Amino acid sequence: MTDVPLRPAGPVAAVRALVLATHPAPALAVTTVATLLAVAAGVPAGRVALVCAAVLAGQASIGWSNDWLDADRDRAVARADKPVVQGAVAPSRLRSAALIAVAVAVILSLLLGPVSGMLLLVLVASGWAYNGGLKRTAASVVPYVTGFGALPAGVVAAAPGTPAAPWWLVTAGGALGAAAHLANVAPDLEDDLATGVRGLPHRLGARASAVASALLLGGASLVLIFGPEGPPTAAGWVGLVLAVPAVVTAALAGTPRFRRAAFPAVMLLTVLDVALLVAGGAALV
Repeated sequence: MTDVPLRPAGPVAAVRALVLATHPAPALAVTTVATLLAVAAGVPAGRVALVCAAVLAGQASIGWSNDWLDADRDRAVARADKPVVQGAVAPSRLRSAALIAVAVAVILSLLLGPVSGMLLLVLVASGWAYNGGLKRTAASVVPYVTGFGALPAGVVAAAPGTPAAPWWLVTAGGALGAAAHLANVAPDLEDDLATGVRGLPHRLGARASAVASALLLGGASLVLIFGPEGPPTAAGWVGLVLAVPAVVTAALAGTPRFRRAAFPAVMLLTVLDVALLVAGGAALV
């Protein structure tokens, strides 16, 4: 991998390029969910801030490593949304940033204690494993299942007494991670195939991936509604009423005729599952 001539840029533009290379939308989304779950699970304020910083550093390292390792592939398909393709940042700088960020994530995570820290670092290791080559295999979904299954467990373990997360919280996290993988890869299927990437979504195809993603999101909803002890809450029943038609609509995402309606349905299911996940954390207190 070689660097290409960079466009002349001031410090503000250089920082902006680095921020964009973190994949800020998913990085902030994962960090926000982890932080909200920590608050709901009764983690003390100082440790909530530590959870937030540790997860954010880990997510930044994953984003930077992705754009560093994929620089040549992204250039081959002219990914104009990538700062490294635009010449705004060099792969070598992304490599340095990724290595620094992962070191920071390790330190911050372990400050939460060995159990919580190691579980949070499972997510980081999973992201790096995906970027490092698993994305090109039929096992591409595995890092998402393991990483996002470990995330709620690590957050809950940061609470006083290092409590263990219940099975339903971990299962729902893994299902959400798998669904995110199947949904996120869909827009890049053609570019990925052109550069030799054949992960699970590429092997399943757009339609099957959409159906599987919808079913996983719906399954996560059911687990979060019926998994906790006792009868479902009123909010849980409302969530179920919303989830059923949303799953049906989201499953049509691979069909051109219904793609426009399917996207809001996927977003609704995702927001619903995140809300149920955070509510599940609150129920543990």
